[in-house]
Amino acid sequence: MNAVVLKPGRDKAVRNKHHWIFSGAIRDLPEFENGAVLPVHSAGGDLLGHGYFNRKSSITGRMVSFGGESPEEGIRGSVERALALRAGLFDPAVTNARRLINAEGDGLPGLIADLYDDVLILQVATLGMEKLKPLILQLFDAAVRPRAVLEKSDLPARREEGLAETEGHLAGERVDKVRILEEGIPYWVSFAHGQKTGFYLDQRESRRLVRDFAAGRKVLNAFAYTGAFSVCALRGGAVRADSVDSSAAAIALARENFELNGLPADSGVFFTADVFEFLREPALDHDFIILDPPAFAKKKTDVVAACRGYKDINRLAFQRVRSPGLVLTFSCSHHVDEGLFQQVVFQAALEAGRRVRILQKHRQAFDHPINIYHPETSYLKGFLLYVD
Repeated sequence: MNAVVLKPGRDKAVRNKHHWIFSGAIRDLPEFENGAVLPVHSAGGDLLGHGYFNRKSSITGRMVSFGGESPEEGIRGSVERALALRAGLFDPAVTNARRLINAEGDGLPGLIADLYDDVLILQVATLGMEKLKPLILQLFDAAVRPRAVLEKSDLPARREEGLAETEGHLAGERVDKVRILEEGIPYWVSFAHGQKTGFYLDQRESRRLVRDFAAGRKVLNAFAYTGAFSVCALRGGAVRADSVDSSAAAIALARENFELNGLPADSGVFFTADVFEFLREPALDHDFIILDPPAFAKKKTDVVAACRGYKDINRLAFQRVRSPGLVLTFSCSHHVDEGLFQQVVFQAALEAGRRVRILQKHRQAFDHPINIYHPETSYLKGFLLYVD
């Protein structure tokens, strides 16, 4: 039979609607082309659902439907439910940039889909989803009618799948940059030089938090990317908001976002520098420091080095922030969970010799849902800290 059969006692995760099947759980694999969608059976013969499979990956299978639902029904249903969720979250006249598909968080492993106004950006991480891309494009064309569809699949994870990293134009107009609105605040998003799909949509609620706490403060936005936290700080009444990032292209776009929002030229200074080195400079006088670094742990073996990096950057911030001050610190490394990240922050505070209290905890934005059956979709965690 042209089906995948799991080992006895190794079907619990799939029965519990977890999307991943590791190679060690598989008893029988039929002949198939990598990336193909196959039915999945228990050792006792029960149909558990359908998934796509790739022998090259340690996560050999990823489920796209469960039970008797066909693969196409499962994918269509997941897209429809994901779009229905977002329709109730945002007023497009106020916020017109949002995540439409959050991979396993929306039941579609290997796929990220973000909509920036009327420009759709896809990020495809797996061979199976690469082969399903024509169906995905068809579903989005019917439901969203995007002006343009671009792909930014520049993901190291693709190498394990036997895929090259790729970026390009898939359909519609050719677009390099688009103006979006988030809670009434405009930003430029560059697709040619942007990280991830162009903008950190997962930090929407955290940007609102910065607006709420910035009044009267001197803010340092570290790992500033295109300056969104800096813009929000100034829109919230900050005295000054300085931005530092190692990317000159990001800093250039941050300047454009200041201009787009009509912010005075003297409302912030832009630095193209390594953040670790910058925080060692003695001339800092900020009383609100934001740390939103890239993922230091992209795989499990990176955790020790990542924790060292998180401890160093937080210690430097604690040493430099004026008292009493605020530090808003994040980790987007999935392999560093909230408990471990809090332990790292504790060690950094101890070494800095500062009193640090947690005022609030923060997670990814509402359009980045965490699948209760697939907890690995939780990755972003943050703490708003009071330092004296």
